[in-house]
Amino acid sequence: MDLTLMIQTIAQETEIKRHQVERTIALLDEGNTVPFIARYRKEMTGQLDETQIRAIEERVRYLRNLSVRKEEVIRLIEEQGKLTEELKASIERAAKLQEVEDLYRPYRQKRRTRATMAKEKGLEPLASYLLTLPKSGDPAAEAEAYINAEKGVESAEQALQGAMDIIAEQVSDDPQIRQWTRERTFQKGTLVSEQKAAEADEKNIYQMYYAYSEPLKKAAPHRVLAINRGENEGILKVSVEAPVDEILLFLKRKLIPRETVARPWLEAAAEDAYKRLIQPSVEREVRNELTEVAEERAIHIFAENLRNLLLQPPVKGKVVLGVDPAYRTGCKLAVVDETGKLLEVGVIYPTPPLNKVAEASAKVKELIKRYGVQIITIGNGTASRETEQFIAGVLKEVKGDLSYIIVNEAGASVYSASALAKEEFPDLDVAERSAISIARRLQDPLAELVKIDPKSVGVGQYQHDVSQSRLAESLQFVVESAVNHVGVDVNTASPQLLQYVSGISKQVAANIVKKREETGKFTSRAALKEVPRLGAKTYEQCVGFLRIMDGENPLDKTPIHPESYPATHKLLDLIGLSAEEIGSEACRERLQALDVPTVARQLEIGEPTLRDIVDSLLRPGRDPRDELPKPLLRSDVLQLSDLSPGMKLQGTVRNVVDFGAFIDIGLKNDGLAHISRLRKGFVKHPLDVVTVGDIVDVWVVDIDEKRQRVGLTLIPPQDL
Repeated sequence: MDLTLMIQTIAQETEIKRHQVERTIALLDEGNTVPFIARYRKEMTGQLDETQIRAIEERVRYLRNLSVRKEEVIRLIEEQGKLTEELKASIERAAKLQEVEDLYRPYRQKRRTRATMAKEKGLEPLASYLLTLPKSGDPAAEAEAYINAEKGVESAEQALQGAMDIIAEQVSDDPQIRQWTRERTFQKGTLVSEQKAAEADEKNIYQMYYAYSEPLKKAAPHRVLAINRGENEGILKVSVEAPVDEILLFLKRKLIPRETVARPWLEAAAEDAYKRLIQPSVEREVRNELTEVAEERAIHIFAENLRNLLLQPPVKGKVVLGVDPAYRTGCKLAVVDETGKLLEVGVIYPTPPLNKVAEASAKVKELIKRYGVQIITIGNGTASRETEQFIAGVLKEVKGDLSYIIVNEAGASVYSASALAKEEFPDLDVAERSAISIARRLQDPLAELVKIDPKSVGVGQYQHDVSQSRLAESLQFVVESAVNHVGVDVNTASPQLLQYVSGISKQVAANIVKKREETGKFTSRAALKEVPRLGAKTYEQCVGFLRIMDGENPLDKTPIHPESYPATHKLLDLIGLSAEEIGSEACRERLQALDVPTVARQLEIGEPTLRDIVDSLLRPGRDPRDELPKPLLRSDVLQLSDLSPGMKLQGTVRNVVDFGAFIDIGLKNDGLAHISRLRKGFVKHPLDVVTVGDIVDVWVVDIDEKRQRVGLTLIPPQDL
């Protein structure tokens, strides 16, 4: 596709100005990363954010792939000697891959079909005769001329059947007919599911879909994925009910625009074309399109939840005791200091079948006293409920300001069995490593969670039912975005964290850590240039996101890019301060009094860049996560029997899905606030109201003791 046309197309689709799209594409083509462009090239892009730049990047990739496919299809048709100027123009105008494939369909090499066999029998002229719509004569008599025993045409009826097969395939291959049929099926068709094997659905998970139908155009993404899963598990039988009569009427009118003696055969050919050739493939295409939309929604929700989970505020400067609950094998313990360094591991058996409560209590108290433990984290897996009750009992007997928190342990077992965990703690078993992960993910969720495959962190919906490559690509982007938003201390970061920094590969991340271990801490950003394979382009992309907290240059602990250091020093000279004074009260007062537009002109830099520099100087070394609400800590356990309708509680949003939000209120299972109970009035999607990690006030609506479920609302009773 011509670059000018591509820019125009993307600008129209995204509603972003053409010059912004053009400059962004140029920056991407130069090898710049999305985080780098969003942060350090604001003047060039007109301050587009990461999401907008990412959208441009994806559309460029799609349109370039589309262009390659167009060229290939044109070449393949031309090689057959069937390419016309009109067909070529139609292919070049196509805006979607499906349109290109529809246009190519008549020319694609097919396996032997009924139509190709009929052509081999010499029946193509008979088909052409029927398509001339003769006003008089007898098609049956005309067909007698094609009887040929050697070719397998024994009668006029067989000849006419072969001709109809040829016509049916021509109708099926018509791109306009397929497009119209696809659109009409989607607009007026119905998605239907019915019970196929009830015995395979022991827990009645798919009960609502045993006799279910919904208009295709209204099918909710999460229901589409649920139905797909039920079908894949052999529990549901799924089909599409199309407006068959309306489609057949259209086909017959299209094929037979006027009265003809050939009508009976042409109508039969049209009906055969639809029911045998068009309907199955169109239904497949419509369902694929529904699934793609549903997958994109599921991936988007997962990505948003993951981003909010990764950006949870760290609980810094606390000694933490991590507990990985279990029954028979015991609860594994891990104490880590304020920096996450492992101090001690152990095991206790306060839960069934051993129930060594007194011994376990003594062990926990001893660890609290020896290391000055301030917070206890408990994984929310098996035996979490009993372990929480035990820990709450211990805390009542211990003096001091001590609390516990239930953390989502999703992915902890994945990490603990990984090669990375074995490398970090070669002498520990899997459960002990898991306890360490549970402790550390409170201290710095981002640093710990990047060690885990994003798909395993437990904040998705139907993540196993979507395109795994597309999911991985989206989640990779989210992790990179979160890591670069926060910034990374290059002297403490693990290679797993470093590899998500803009421009840094897995190998370069390993080389940074190796260099740090060999020569000691980096004292300046410039020293990173000595790292093997960290070339000039990589340095440009990554250096602004890397921090040297106690280095030679105070600017190295800020998000200010070294390319802006000269302008920053001029700014400091202008307000009469040195780099050593950044973050001071005097610095804050003078920077806040700046006339940014005037100073930007004086320094000959863009206003967005100057604003970023000023913000960085006001709060050097800041962690943007520190401004978010801290996690909700608890000191006593809550039981289902403690609840009653109307009771007010405080909880933490653990997961957001299409139909609502799951909220931790201190029970073993999270309560559900349905989308209709998130806010008074219409809510388009739960993400518009809540995000993972939010601390919210909720009221109990209903309690299902048998299923251990609690219904919640965020709407205060007085507003109902």
